[in-house]
Amino acid sequence: MSVNEHADPNREQSDPNRRDFLYIATGAAAAVGTAAFLWPFIDQMNPDAATLALSEIEVDVSQVAEGQSITAKWRGKPIFIRQRTAAEIEEGKAVDLSDLKDPLARNANIAGDAPATDENRAAESKEAWLVMVGVCTHLGCIPIGQAGDYDGWFCPCHGSHYDTAGRIRTGPAPENLAIPPFEFTSDTTVRIG
Repeated sequence: MSVNEHADPNREQSDPNRRDFLYIATGAAAAVGTAAFLWPFIDQMNPDAATLALSEIEVDVSQVAEGQSITAKWRGKPIFIRQRTAAEIEEGKAVDLSDLKDPLARNANIAGDAPATDENRAAESKEAWLVMVGVCTHLGCIPIGQAGDYDGWFCPCHGSHYDTAGRIRTGPAPENLAIPPFEFTSDTTVRIG
């Protein structure tokens, strides 16, 4: 009887370490190949340079007097920047939050669940300044400033009325006007984005 005849018939004939290495190497090569194949498709979905250039703008507000507004353009949308009067601020603060259609501030600079108080809608430590995306939350129309039942903004397309803090009060719009991420970099310059 030879030595091979006494060997265990269930014993594998190949080296398990080599087989494991081949499986791992094949899998790694397949993963790298798949990633190299898919990368051009994924990369083409990134925004182009022109869009990235508009992701942040700076607006000089030195010429905006109390009670006046200007409109800037950010990411293809109008941005209303208003320096409110003392009467408009007091009017905004006097609103009972239970009277609001949308109880949330919709301010990208604070917590998402913050209440829609006048303070949470105005610029931090500059309560006279209001910076909002000027797009009606109903169907995307552009509201008219210093108009409507609440002396804020009025969307004539479907009759949405916003107050002096940009909060929806009456009409079909479901949400307050959105406040984009912004900060005052100086007393006369606001950076949006």
